[in-house]
Order: sequence, then structure tokens, then C-alpha cells
Amino acid sequence: EGYQGSPAIGRHNPPMISAASRYAQPQVRQVFAAAARTLSQQQSSSSSSVLLGRRSFSKTSADTMSARVALLLAGSGVYDGTELTEGVSCLVHLSRSGADVKMFAPDKPQMHVINHTNGEEMKGEERNVLVESARIARGDVTSLDECRADDFDAIVVPGGFGAAKNLCDYAVKGADMTVDPLVEKTIQDFSAKNKVIGLSCIAPVIAARVLPGVKLTVGGEEEGSEQWPYAGTAGACVAMGATHEAKDYDGVCVDEEMKVVTAPAYMYAGKPHEIDDSLKAMIDTVMKLATEGK
Repeated sequence: EGYQGSPAIGRHNPPMISAASRYAQPQVRQVFAAAARTLSQQQSSSSSSVLLGRRSFSKTSADTMSARVALLLAGSGVYDGTELTEGVSCLVHLSRSGADVKMFAPDKPQMHVINHTNGEEMKGEERNVLVESARIARGDVTSLDECRADDFDAIVVPGGFGAAKNLCDYAVKGADMTVDPLVEKTIQDFSAKNKVIGLSCIAPVIAARVLPGVKLTVGGEEEGSEQWPYAGTAGACVAMGATHEAKDYDGVCVDEEMKVVTAPAYMYAGKPHEIDDSLKAMIDTVMKLATEGK
């Protein structure tokens, strides 16, 4: 009692307040009842779905200054999905910036499943990218085939090996990689409509492949560096036709013509707060570009 839909979503409804009120003194019951009525009115007047919290993206006078941002997830967990610190940092900074965020993920099997305690593949295990992404989205995630560039001002793609395994196959093929057809179409559609594209960590390899000549960063370029363990990715991006711009962990690369914003994030062997700094810099830049002229 007290939940609507899946308990995993954990969205409370007025019956939970009503249940608690049975144990309250009469005068306190009135307070619970008033709170329940207020919450019920708020839910009924909202354009959101009470069950899943999915919001309408129709513009009103109150939100015309806010950027509408699609957040593309790739599962849940650094070794086979979206890197959690990056995904959550993007959400936090988008929220703080006033963005209207809708999360998406491909509805497809993961490349494989990794035991995050030892980094080994779990043979015989199968997981779905959309289902796993719901862990980050608190249930409110939509299949990528429903994402339309016209509905948004920007798209953001956090890193993690899921970006290199589920959104493309860079983790297996390197510079010979291919991009998931739906992901490729989505990124190209956003670009064609002059929307802002933000990518962090390993995710910029997607832009390197599908946006010829794009300028981007994956951080440092010195291979063998302890601080930049994935520095070889810079060369792979160049091999795919991109221009790489070396940046420190909190630096941001902006391709102003293509409106592509990239940041190193966990390409740098940093502390969580340093990665958050990287994502904040990226999101701040994405939001600045996405709200220009509004």
C-alpha cells in the first residue's frame, strides 16, 4: 500500500498518507487529510503521468527559457553500462540548471554483463540496456526509438563502457568501430537540426564516427600516463577523422560550428569530485548554448 505501479519506482501517492493517518490523533488526521488533498490536486493538475512521472514537453510561458534535454543512457555500471557518477552528475547539474530532462536508452541486449566486484564477464547472464538504465532513471526512461530531435534543444551522452559497448562497438573494434544504427540516426538528427550535443568520457568516439571532422576532447594524449589511462582514444578519434583537442580533467572542448561539447570525465583517473567538476563544466556549456536566443 502507498505505491502506484511498480514498487521499484517508489513513487508515493496519497493512500500512503492516509495509511499513516490511521495512527494519528484526531487533530493530526486533519493535517494528513489536508496534505493528501493538496498532493492529489497537484498530481491531477500536472502534465506528468502520476504512474511513471513522464512529463509533457509542450512549451508554456513558464518554461520557454528552460532547455529541453534528452539524456542518453547505456545501462547501469561503469564496466557494461553508463558510469554512475557521470550519469548522476549530469542529472544533478541539468536539474540545477533548470533543464527539462527526459531520459532514453536503446531497447536491446547489453553486449555482455560484467561482475563489478572483479571485472570478469558473467557467462550466460543477459541484461537489457533499457531495463538497466531504469536504475539510474528511477524507472522514468523511454526507448530511444521514441526520441525526436524536434522535441529537444540538446542531447547529452554520459560515458562508461556501456557507451563503448552498447551504443557502439569501440571497446571491441577501436578506430574500426561502428555505431548502433539508432544511436547514429539520433545523433545525426540532432546535429542536422542544429541542436547541442554533449558527450563525456569515452562517448565522444560516437561523435568522431558519425560527425565527420568534429572537434572534440577525451582529455590527455600522452599514452602510458597514469592520469590518463585511456589516452590512446585520442589517436583513435583522429583516425576516424576528428580533430582532438587536449584538455585537463576540468576542461571542455566546444565545436562551435557543430555545437558539440565534450569533456574528459573518467577518462581521467580522478577523484569523484573532480569528475563532477568535469561534468559540471560540460553541462554548464551545453545549457549556455542550448538557451541562447530563448
